[in-house]
Amino acid sequence: MGYAMRIIRLCRDLFVTAGFAFFVRGATAQSTGDVSIEVAVVKLHPSAVQHNNFSFTKNRFELEDQPLLKLIAFAYSLNPRQVVGASGWVSEDHWDMSGTANLTEDATLPQEQQLIRQLLVERFGLQFHREKREMPAYALQIVKNQPKLAVAADAALQPLEWTDGDAVVRTENYRSNSMVDFLIVKQLFMDRPLVDQTGLAGRYDFKLTYSHGDVPSAERDADAPPTMFTAIKEQLGLKFEPVKASVNVMVIDQIRRPTAN
Repeated sequence: MGYAMRIIRLCRDLFVTAGFAFFVRGATAQSTGDVSIEVAVVKLHPSAVQHNNFSFTKNRFELEDQPLLKLIAFAYSLNPRQVVGASGWVSEDHWDMSGTANLTEDATLPQEQQLIRQLLVERFGLQFHREKREMPAYALQIVKNQPKLAVAADAALQPLEWTDGDAVVRTENYRSNSMVDFLIVKQLFMDRPLVDQTGLAGRYDFKLTYSHGDVPSAERDADAPPTMFTAIKEQLGLKFEPVKASVNVMVIDQIRRPTAN
């Protein structure tokens, strides 16, 4: 199986199980403000129950059936492979976390990240340091110097990403996104870290429509859109190339099962 098909399958599985990134607001531009958790309940999720939930509604949040590794990656804008030195339970155990924060409106993405960072530090004792390490990555590059991206209609708007679709076809919509914003969303669902080698510094409006799932190519409808890697080339004029690159990694110095509620 080629690397593209492996990644497409991984993307599909993580979209189904991760419980976030279908709708992302303010990927990098907004500040978190003075946001903090007021009350939080953290408990181990029962292994016999599968009920994934990742929601922030005004001052309430509810995270159900979440592995800590994915929460760390989400909170610190990392690919899971950039988190090293963690014990096995960090990726194997799933957790339920719920409570309230000092918000009156729905949290922006940076605020969601800040609240989860607070949970990780205060309830799981997370301590870490950062290093640069060379590892396999995917580089986002321009195909033949011809990107197919429309300049954002209003670059002052906060970045926005939302996804439409079903079990076979997905359309990702991006508004006022930089390439960094695009990679922050994508890297959570790839098997390698992502690096930007496009040289594009602006903000763009674009959409990406592709087929996903396990339907063999020979059995796909003739009018079905291409798989993700082909769609990125054809629709955006971009490509992901496997490379070795120096990337930031989070080295876990300490993490423990949570303190009592």
